[in-house]
Amino acid sequence: MVILTLNCGSSSAKYQVYDWDKKDVLGVGLVERIGQEGANLEHKAPGKGEFETTKDCPNHESAVAWIMETLVHPSHGCLTTMDDIKAVGHRVVHGGETFTKSVIVDEKVLADLEAVSHLAPLHNPANLTGIRAAQAVLPNVPHCAVMDTAWHQTMPATSYMYALPYDWYQNENVRRYGFHGTSYIYTAKRASVLLGKDPMKTNLVIAHIGNGASMCAVKDGKGYDTSMGMTPLEGLVMGTRSGDMDPAIVSYMMKSRNMSPAEMDSTLNKKSGILGITEQFIDRRDVFAGVEKGDERCQLAMDMEAYRIRKYVGAYYAAVGRLDAIVFTAGVGEMNPLYRLKSLEGLEALGIKIDPERNAASRSRNAETRISTDDSPVAVYVIPTDEELVMTEDAYALMNGSYDVHTSFEYSFQSADYSNKARDAALPGDIAKNPALEGVLARPAKA
Repeated sequence: MVILTLNCGSSSAKYQVYDWDKKDVLGVGLVERIGQEGANLEHKAPGKGEFETTKDCPNHESAVAWIMETLVHPSHGCLTTMDDIKAVGHRVVHGGETFTKSVIVDEKVLADLEAVSHLAPLHNPANLTGIRAAQAVLPNVPHCAVMDTAWHQTMPATSYMYALPYDWYQNENVRRYGFHGTSYIYTAKRASVLLGKDPMKTNLVIAHIGNGASMCAVKDGKGYDTSMGMTPLEGLVMGTRSGDMDPAIVSYMMKSRNMSPAEMDSTLNKKSGILGITEQFIDRRDVFAGVEKGDERCQLAMDMEAYRIRKYVGAYYAAVGRLDAIVFTAGVGEMNPLYRLKSLEGLEALGIKIDPERNAASRSRNAETRISTDDSPVAVYVIPTDEELVMTEDAYALMNGSYDVHTSFEYSFQSADYSNKARDAALPGDIAKNPALEGVLARPAKA
């Protein structure tokens, strides 16, 4: 049985094709620059190498059609026919308060998602367009919506409410929602496996650090608090987003610079964060290179980002009361030892002891590692996320009627025997390039 997952962004569409019976990835790819001249498609299929091409792609409908053509192409495709696909899982950024778990898409679901699209105007319209485009190509298979916000619906009101007029919440849906939910489901469950604990008795702080970055406090296996808010703007210092700031700055600068609401929104979301401080970089690899060259702005940006993460670690430790582990995931969290080290330095009094040598050795998207010392009361793990697998498993379970909210549902990756074939195959190559990696691999603990 083949399951397709689609993640449609504002100008991109990421996809994965998964063979459920063989538990193996058949193909992955990405279309970028949708709606711009010269869109680009990259596709990979085991045994067929990499394929890349360019053409104009005016909208998401044409992008989805392009993807489908690629999947069945005789030379670089990964399917014989589109009939092989039996379900499609779609990432949806914002489900509001309506959705606490993934659902099979019908007209009511689409209408409910439309109703909360104003909460994520850059993301939800693209998500919905992708769903409709895929339905048009694959009308006879179930399409499943997997919400980024659903994981966070277990937060108590003390975590999700803002100290604002209550009718703003009642009438305008103003509250904290949180994002990166599929990443948190995967990493929280995997952390419990590595700890050898019941996932519903596990307390964690998870740092999903990429261009967009957030953190989550996990108490007794459920989302308890998170750094992103009503939108993805709140919280950590990010690639181009400001994160936490004094809201009075908004009205002050709008008056001072005669800025429109649209200009302010663009500045906070697209011109702030790491880019705002350095005035030239977004990618943390560029920032790190600048630090090595003595660039003071790069140093400041890195220090600010690490300090913000460290503050959230302390706050969430206090919130959950007892901490089993800290988890780093996503691009920067998985691949940048310096950011991890600086984010946890000085926290030994909290029982968080990072091993510098182990941390330096952990640079892989294919391995789970432990980077804390043997005597650290709080374990520190690096766990590469797998949002596509969560989407795939949700779609499969919805299709066969076995799905439920994550507190009552068991994923395959919750097993101590779970393995990812693609990552297992790639790991020896990572170790060959970085032999020290083998010494920090994390193994499932005995429950």
